[in-house]
Amino acid sequence: MPKINYMRLIGVILAATLAAVVYLSFVGRETEDIQSSVLRLHIVANSDSGADQALKLKVRDEIIERCGFLFRDCRTLEESERAANNNLGFIKYVARDVIRSEGYDYDVSCGVERRAFPTKRYERTFGAVSLPRGEYSALNVGIGEAAGANWWCVMYPPLCFVDGVTAAEADQKLRESLTDSEYELITGSTPEIKIKFKIAELLGK
Repeated sequence: MPKINYMRLIGVILAATLAAVVYLSFVGRETEDIQSSVLRLHIVANSDSGADQALKLKVRDEIIERCGFLFRDCRTLEESERAANNNLGFIKYVARDVIRSEGYDYDVSCGVERRAFPTKRYERTFGAVSLPRGEYSALNVGIGEAAGANWWCVMYPPLCFVDGVTAAEADQKLRESLTDSEYELITGSTPEIKIKFKIAELLGK
């Protein structure tokens, strides 16, 4: 029976461990960079009743339709956050206008802050995008008690297609806001990318 070279075995284990640590660190940095390049729209219903959930979707549609122009010329997350913060009064007005027109008197809270989100997959006409779980900056709109199920999309880059932005322009903005490796991480479908994305999900907990 051949003798085991323990020093060589230890060396192999250490090298593999070091490679794993370096790779995890790399994926972690990519995940953090993605989280720091995205502004999400987050709308929370008053409750989980069918009527409140339907109202939430109407508020969503109106905000996307009537507030999209505010973000049309934004080229970075910071510009998008500034546009949102500078127009919170108008965004709140749009939400309240829908709520009143539907016969409700719910109040509306509106602000930009970081929130934890689960993994989300977006189906686009030019391919799917999956964002790993983690903390993202978000325009948060709470309806009434804000105790119901929420809805979210990405306002920047404009994956929920804000007014005046085509699908191709949205994809171009997505490419411009991320590195090639980060773009591949959230859009790729190869086995290697899927494994990498699972690691990103775990790191985002």
